[in-house]
Amino acid sequence: MNINWDLIDTVLLDMDGTLLDLRFDNYFWHEIVPTKFANKHGIGIEEANLYLKPLFKKMEGSLNWYCLDYWTKELDIDILRLKRDITEHIKVLPHVYEFLIKLNYTSRNVLLVTNAHRDSLNLKLEKTKIDFYFDQIISSHDYGVPKEDNVFWQKLQQDHLIDLNKTILFDDSLAVLDAAQNFGIKNLIFVSKPDSSLPSNFTSKFTYIDDFSELINRI
Repeated sequence: MNINWDLIDTVLLDMDGTLLDLRFDNYFWHEIVPTKFANKHGIGIEEANLYLKPLFKKMEGSLNWYCLDYWTKELDIDILRLKRDITEHIKVLPHVYEFLIKLNYTSRNVLLVTNAHRDSLNLKLEKTKIDFYFDQIISSHDYGVPKEDNVFWQKLQQDHLIDLNKTILFDDSLAVLDAAQNFGIKNLIFVSKPDSSLPSNFTSKFTYIDDFSELINRI
């Protein structure tokens, strides 16, 4: 991994799938929501999925995909309350706390940059307490565009005076990493095992890690 940490002054970290186990979100959207929708309408799970999957697919990469208010209205289901019912499934990925602690011993600016809706974000921070380790926490909903959009990075740079050559971003989304690369962020790391229950997603496009144990002794 050819990263000169001496030249890095800003660390950008995604949340879901990077710091937190994406198993929670996959479980929620693939099992909990379809079951709730099926029960609400008196239909089977297969029928519910036939209705929901195209809706989800249509919104992928947009701010609405990440918006609890949108899905609450669209599905007539209290999404936040449903998430609160299963908070015991919210978990931090391996070696995340050790990595964040080590970062905090340095002078680097550490920012959480997430597409998570503020309600979901607050729920997960309440559960994991990872907010303690960040200088700033930015939700794409604050800017009105997702991280897949170039405008997000423009606004982030303007607000936080980020030097693109001295910044490193960790994310489990290739679409987000592509957008950040197009904007000019120099150092990009793909988190290849966002869901602890699934195999790693390897890529040749970006440097990748399975978890932060590979970096703890390098920063």
